[in-house]
Amino acid sequence: MPAPVPYIHFAGDAADALRFYRSVFGGELQLHTYADFGRDDGAPELIAHGELRGPVDLFGADDPTDAAPPTMAGVMLALLGAGDEGASRRWFDALADGGAVIDPLQRRAWGDHDGQVRDRYGLTWLIGFSPAS
Repeated sequence: MPAPVPYIHFAGDAADALRFYRSVFGGELQLHTYADFGRDDGAPELIAHGELRGPVDLFGADDPTDAAPPTMAGVMLALLGAGDEGASRRWFDALADGGAVIDPLQRRAWGDHDGQVRDRYGLTWLIGFSPAS
């Protein structure tokens, strides 16, 4: 497991968000509800802990005390070189669906490609790859 792994607190939609990220990146997803963990500080169907393990690892949970969705200021999740060109383009397009392209995925002066996208859950991603030789 690479470290650190982002742990995202969601406002009641952690299950949907983590399923979305699994559809984007693939991997294995485990979801554990408040009821599964015997917690009574939130609705039983809320996610107490979720783990996506695969090409991109993410953790997430619902925060019963904060109704605000996740926000990112001054931080982005970098996937530079995490996938080949095909995977990087698929990830970028999938994250942009329902989100917003901040900076298109494009060739840079130094020869690599990168771009930024904010997904439908408010997370900002920097995705990039080096072209195959």
